[in-house]
Amino acid sequence: MFSKKKNTSKMDAEQRELYENARKRTLQKKRLFQHFIVFLGASILAIILNVVIGFKEEYQPLGYDWFVWIVLIWGFIFLIHFFNVLLVNTFMGKEWQAKQIEKLVAKQKEKIAKLQQQVEKDHPLPEKESQKNFPESKDSNDKFKPISPDKPDQNYNH
Repeated sequence: MFSKKKNTSKMDAEQRELYENARKRTLQKKRLFQHFIVFLGASILAIILNVVIGFKEEYQPLGYDWFVWIVLIWGFIFLIHFFNVLLVNTFMGKEWQAKQIEKLVAKQKEKIAKLQQQVEKDHPLPEKESQKNFPESKDSNDKFKPISPDKPDQNYNH
């Protein structure tokens, strides 16, 4: 309890992210199956209510029984949910999102570099202009470099 030894079994950030991704994905699939069970039960209940019990038998929008419309509309919504969970998230999951972000960041860096080059070309810094005008003075600090101990016969003047 009062031990100074810390728990070394903590997961690092990458493992934690993988775990969270797997947990979310499992939860999505679980909700899809729950949606299917509720859809199936509600469809059977609607058919029983209309056909067996005769609830609202006379109500037939566009010539079909009302339960047909409920089953078709709910079935369409379920198909959208199915495609979203099993197809879209499979192809456009975390990995896809990370790749897209990397591509966009690379594009932005490229644009920034081009803009920086354009700015440097259009509005050069005063130091660069002086180097263009006087190419013989490459670096003003060259004259004041210390003598290297490896080269004792090094010339003071370049």
